[in-house]
Formats: sequence, structure tokens, C-alpha cells
Amino acid sequence: MSTPGAISSAPAPKFVETREQKTWYWYDWANSAYVTTTATVLFAPYLTSIATNAACPGLPEGQTCATTLNVLGVGIVPGSLASFTVTATTIVSAVFLIFVGGIADRSAHPTALLGGFAWVGALAASLMFFVTGTNWQLGVGLLFVANICLGSSLVVYDALLVRIARPDDRDRVSSKGWAFGYLGGGLLLALNFVLVAKPSLVGLDTGGAVRVSLLMAGLWWGLFTLIPFRGLRHVTRVVDESVAPAGSLSGGFRQLGATLRDLRNYPQTLLFLLAYLFFNDGIQTVISSSSLYGVRELQFSESVMLGLFLFVQFVAFGGALLFGRIASRIGAWRTVLSSLGVWTVIVVVAFFIPAKAMAGLFALGLGIGLVLGGSQALSRSLYSQLVPRGREAEYFSFYQAMERGTSWFGTAIFGLVYQLTLSYRTAIVALIVFFVLGGILLSRVRMREGILQAGNEVPAVV
Repeated sequence: MSTPGAISSAPAPKFVETREQKTWYWYDWANSAYVTTTATVLFAPYLTSIATNAACPGLPEGQTCATTLNVLGVGIVPGSLASFTVTATTIVSAVFLIFVGGIADRSAHPTALLGGFAWVGALAASLMFFVTGTNWQLGVGLLFVANICLGSSLVVYDALLVRIARPDDRDRVSSKGWAFGYLGGGLLLALNFVLVAKPSLVGLDTGGAVRVSLLMAGLWWGLFTLIPFRGLRHVTRVVDESVAPAGSLSGGFRQLGATLRDLRNYPQTLLFLLAYLFFNDGIQTVISSSSLYGVRELQFSESVMLGLFLFVQFVAFGGALLFGRIASRIGAWRTVLSSLGVWTVIVVVAFFIPAKAMAGLFALGLGIGLVLGGSQALSRSLYSQLVPRGREAEYFSFYQAMERGTSWFGTAIFGLVYQLTLSYRTAIVALIVFFVLGGILLSRVRMREGILQAGNEVPAVV
């Protein structure tokens, strides 16, 4: 039996980019504005400041608020509010996104679902402009809706990868999509960087500049979604009417139950999902908490963190393309496994970086940028090989329940450790366990066996 990452002697077919693939990339461009500007950089520290103002009015800058907020009867300190909100979102997503997958696979026109979820999410993201003063409850609600809609739209989007790219092309197509997303997110982040760093240029204060940046990210997400919505309308699903009527709610419920029962017939797919649960939660928590860590623990301003993430975006653009080429030589499985070792080193380095050490901060950003896009893009293409034919959206709904912006174990651990220690350094180093466990589980996935079990064609290089 061949090893999981063995390289085939058969040459891969020449890659020829199609119009559908070029159109598909645009949704990475569209949603990355929200993921980067709002979910990663600005909203967590902004929501924390709003919550801190509510719990500890008049608290001097840089001091920690230990007074708890009453969130559905549970006392939560302001510094943990954003992390626990993402955790709650993911607990709901774990069921909701799987149901969305069942509906999407019964729908003859999945792009209608993609557009619907994207535009509701974009509306929620735009309404974050109105989160001011002490109104942290509105911020929590909008973050919840936007993240649920992001995950739901990505269930459909990721499933379309199987429809528009051959097995041998998916690593490159997925990597280019991620790279395109980093470029789009980076361009908007550059505008936001200028706005937040110099708000007086347009007659705003820092808080007003942050709110306008949140509005811009929501509008960007909604407007650019028009391109894949229109361009992929002809990419339809082959609906199996013997299973359930197309798009019906009852069919979605029945298909959800069938998927849960059927998953045990694909042990390598299940093992990959378990590995992904751990290492992706580590990645997502590092991403979603990095701005909070930089502002609160390393004592950098929001404008410095915007500059860092702008730097990371453009490094990640090149990193995603680089990892795609590396995977074409040694295989995506080996490439992702190696990247987890780099992520472990990144977390250790982050623990030891002194406060206000600018050179250390940007060295850390360089490391994150190099592995960020590649590890995520190749994980997506690897999983697409393990998904049974005709059930892509259902299986990608499991994947999206653990994808970007919807991590739960990681954010729960990060928030809990901070709640107990009031130290973000201790919280960040606790994430090592996710990369270690994820790497161990991924190393045991037999990719070729799993691809054949799913009834798919084995690509030339896995």
C-alpha cells in the first residue's frame, strides 16, 4: 500500500484555467474583506473596548477590567467576550451548517444560496457601524449573524470547487482562490490602515474611523459577491429526486441524518475531519485573537496592528501561491503536515515577544503570512478529494463548521485561560496542543485509500 503522501510517477495533466475558475475566485476576494478587516483585525478589540466601557466606565487606558458582564445569566469579563461569542457561533454552526449542506445538495441552483447568505452576512457586517458607546449587545448579535452567514455561504462556495476543477487541478485552484482573497482583503485593509492611522484627514476620531472601516468591509463583501453570483449561475447540481425533493426542508433533514450515518463508511474522511478540527481551530484562534493579543498584551495601537495585518495579507498572497507549487511537487498532505510544525513555532515565539518589540512583531507576521494561506487552501483541496461524489455541500458543511471565523475549541480555551489567568500570553501558548494533536491525527490519514473509498479519481500527486 502506498504511503499517504507518496508521489505518483504519472504526470499530472497540464493546468488550463477556465472561466468558471476565474469567476469562482471572486468570492474569496469578496468575503476576505470581512474576514480580514472585521473578524480578524478591528472588531474583537473594538467590541472589547465597548464592553469594557460598559463594565468599567472611566477605566484608565491599558488597565484590565475584571468586572463581569451578564451574558444570558453568565458572568463574562470584557476581555473574553469576543472569544466566547465566536465559540457560541460555532456551537450553533455545528448543526446549522450541516443542515445548510443538505439543502444545498438538493438545490439545482446553489449560487442562489451562496448569494443569499452572503448578502445577509454583508448587511450584518455593515450594521456594525452602529455599535457605539456601551452597546456591546448589538455588537455580539451582529457578529453572531455575520459569522453564521459567512460559514453558510462558504459551505456552498467550497463545494463548487469539486464542480469546476479536476482532481489534479484543485490544489492550484484552491491556492489561487486563497491568494486572490488575500489580495482583495489586503487592498481594503490598506485603505482602512490609512483611515484608522490618520482619522483626522477625513474629520473623524479613531472610533469613528473604525466604524467606517467596518461599514466598508460589509459593503465590499456584498458588492463583489455579485460577480460569482452571476458568473456561476449555470453551474447547477444534479439532483437525486429519489432521495428528497430539490431544496425541500424535509429533504434537508432526511439528508442530514443520512450524512451522519454515512460518514462512518468513510473512515479516512472522518479522520481528516478530526485532524482538521484540532489544527484549524489552532489556526483560527491565532488569527481571530492576534489583534487582541497585539493591542492588549503587546501594547501596540490599532493602527500598528492594521499595518501588521496589511503586511501579513500580502505575504500570504505569495505564500498561498508558493504552497500551491510546493504541493504540486511533494503533495498537499506532506505540505500541510509540515506547515503545522511552523505554526507550533509561531505560537512559541509569540509567547516570548516582549511588549512594544516592533521588529519581533513583524518577524512573527512574516512567519504567519508564509504558512497562513497555504495551510488553509491545501486543506480545502485535500478534503475535496475525500468527499463522496454528489454530496459535496453536505460534507463541506462539516468542514465549514470548523472553518475560519467559526472555531470553537480554540476560542473557548483561549477565552477560558484568559478568564482564569487574565494573561493573553498564557492563553496564546495554550494553543500549541491544537497543532500537536492535529498533526498527529493528520499523519495517520491514508489519503489514497480515502480518495478511493469516496469513489474519486486519485490525482497524480496527493
